[in-house]
Parts: sequence; C-alpha cells; structure tokens
Amino acid sequence: MSYIEILQSYNLTAFQWVAIAFAVFLLGLSKSGIKGIGIIIVVILAFVFGEKASTGILLPMLIVADVFAVIYYNRHAKWKYIKKLMPWMVVGVLVGVWIGNDVSEIIFKRLMAIIIIASVLIMFYTERMKSNKVPTNKMFSGGAGFLAGFTTMVGNLAGPIANIYFLAMRFPKNEFIGTAAWLFFIINVFKLPFHIFVWETVTKETLVLNSVLIPAVILGFFLGVYIVNLISNVNYRRFILVVTAIGGIILLFR
Repeated sequence: MSYIEILQSYNLTAFQWVAIAFAVFLLGLSKSGIKGIGIIIVVILAFVFGEKASTGILLPMLIVADVFAVIYYNRHAKWKYIKKLMPWMVVGVLVGVWIGNDVSEIIFKRLMAIIIIASVLIMFYTERMKSNKVPTNKMFSGGAGFLAGFTTMVGNLAGPIANIYFLAMRFPKNEFIGTAAWLFFIINVFKLPFHIFVWETVTKETLVLNSVLIPAVILGFFLGVYIVNLISNVNYRRFILVVTAIGGIILLFR
C-alpha cells in the first residue's frame, strides 16, 4: 500500500482528524511541562481508535516529544530520583505487558481515578500546611514507580502518578520537567518492543499516521515552553495539582 492508501485505510472523518491533531498538539504541550493533560489525550485517541489500538498510535509520538523534552530540559534532570524510580517502573511495565489483556478496564480506570484523586487531596493538604518535608520512605518511591510503570504500559496513564511523586519531592519547576522528561523517555523506549512484538499495536500503518501528526506535537511543545517560562514555581505547583485532579475526575467518569 502507498502512503496515501495507508492513511485512507483509517477512514477518518474530518472531525476525527481535527480531534487527533488537537490531541497530539496537547501532547506537545504536556511534554513541554504543562503536565496533567495526558488523560485528555488518552481519552480523545481512545474515542477515535479504541482503547488498546490507541496506546500503540500514541507511543511513537510520546517518544518524539520526549526527545525534544530531554534536549531542552536535560540540564535540570535529577538522576538520583530517576535511578530510584526506574527499577520499579520496569517491573510495573512487565506486569502490565503480562496482564494487560486480562485486567477489567472499568475496574482499572476506577481504581486509578481513586488513587489519583486521593493523592491530590493529600497534596492539597500538605500545600496548606506549608510543610517542606519530603517523603523518604522507600515504599513511597517503590509504589509510585510500580504504579507509574504499570499504568504507562496499560494505558499511557502514568502522568498523574509521576506528577504526585515529583510534587511530593517539592521539585522546582524546571527540575520537575527535566527529571520527568528523562524518566519517561527511557521507559517509553523500553515499552516500544512490547508494543511491536507482543501486543502488535505499533505497525507500519500506525507509523505512517504518526509521521503526519508529528508537526502538531512539535508546535505544541514549543508553545508550551513559552507558556511554562511565564509561570512561577508556586503557580506551577498549583496548576499541576488542579489539572491532575481534573484528570482523575475525567478518568473516574470516562
């Protein structure tokens, strides 16, 4: 099949093309540091392509956006925390690969929503208490890493979990973005072979679709960088908390 024929085989309407372009534009914004909107992206793509198929369509575009993020925010990454989370995330991904087809999607989404909303409420409480203490319990980092790995494999929904963890660590804005950028770049590349060879959700056809959508990702990223530079550290924390909470509510009723 030719390039055009592959695109035509998706039988997408004009409205669906607009929705997809908007979703990947939001993806660029998200990877630039405007966190918490990942759930909206997942919802839009799942609506157009279906739950499982959408994960494979989204993954290569995530990696493209990750490349821009690690280049731009590289100097701000805190490798101590990446090394702490990564082993647990790898375990979470492997568990997600193994049971991804057998997990009840409704139960999974409801459980995730409850975890996210509860975490946000705890973070709002600590913000009001003006405490500068950060969690040092290994159970906290291990649990966050495992949940992030599992949810990123099953539904590309690790963002809220990672947001809560980095907010709890009280990272300044740029360190938050730079550390998350490297963490997800590594884990998304790790996920790719499973999507190609096990789930078969990344194919020649999906990559052709990705190639058309990448400009929207790049546009979103650089617009997002401009917006993030205008936001103070304090307001950035508040923004992440509010948008993450909204995302958890969307997930609950999706």
